[in-house]
Amino acid sequence: MLSIDPLTISISKSHGYLLSSIEPRPIAFTSTVDEKGVHSLFTFSFFNVFSIDPPVLILSLMKAEKGNSLKKVMRNLLTTKEAVINILSYDIIHKISFFDHENNDYENSGLQKSASKIVKPFRLEGSPIQYECKVNDVIDFGDEKNGNNLIICEVLKIHIKEELVGGDGNIDQNKLELIARTGNNLSSEKNEEGFDLSKLITTEGIGMEAIPEEIRNSEVLTGKNLTMLSKISAIPLDDDVDKFAKEHERFVGVNKLKKHTFAKEFIEKNDVISAWKVLLMK
Repeated sequence: MLSIDPLTISISKSHGYLLSSIEPRPIAFTSTVDEKGVHSLFTFSFFNVFSIDPPVLILSLMKAEKGNSLKKVMRNLLTTKEAVINILSYDIIHKISFFDHENNDYENSGLQKSASKIVKPFRLEGSPIQYECKVNDVIDFGDEKNGNNLIICEVLKIHIKEELVGGDGNIDQNKLELIARTGNNLSSEKNEEGFDLSKLITTEGIGMEAIPEEIRNSEVLTGKNLTMLSKISAIPLDDDVDKFAKEHERFVGVNKLKKHTFAKEFIEKNDVISAWKVLLMK
């Protein structure tokens, strides 16, 4: 067996050993707020439960990372000492692929916020479970360049989607469909083989704002469905929609529920253009 002194190897080598052997790792999409009331969101892949009584969750940030988003969230956690930890599920991860971390632009991604009950940072709609927390302590590890900050968050309020709770009053794990980090990929109960994070995160396409409100508020289409609709380069033209309608008369004149159901079927076959044409039919 190979025996290694972690102080004698490079940071990148140590990072590789740890992250490839300790997995899957849960992900926290965490909202914070500054003194002026400006909200920020940040994705933590160093996150876990630490204590039950009192309920405590921990987050960690690497100092070596760069970018305004990191500076904002760390400053917020140190000054206002509040956070909401939003748990990620399979559906919502596809909206996050459109989230602009540097400019904190969550609205164009289709993400929506809800007011918290105790703390100032908002809760993220669509997240199946949300934890309102106060920051009890921030522990500084290592030197200025390579160390980490360990953020200790005490849970003040828990929000759980009612449909996730079974008859015994506990969360039904089969309904939760959590997302976890496995090396450089993501995995979930729906996709055991995982999917490439680098391919998921992209800002190409028309964006969520270009999707009509009636479609965005669909009772049928999921977050993943809407994200796929938002990734096309252009919405089909009226002439193309009319031609499609003549070739597929069974979609013409149906009510909104059926129209969205037909569109969902096309999306799940990766035929997003046809889905758009169904949705645009009169």
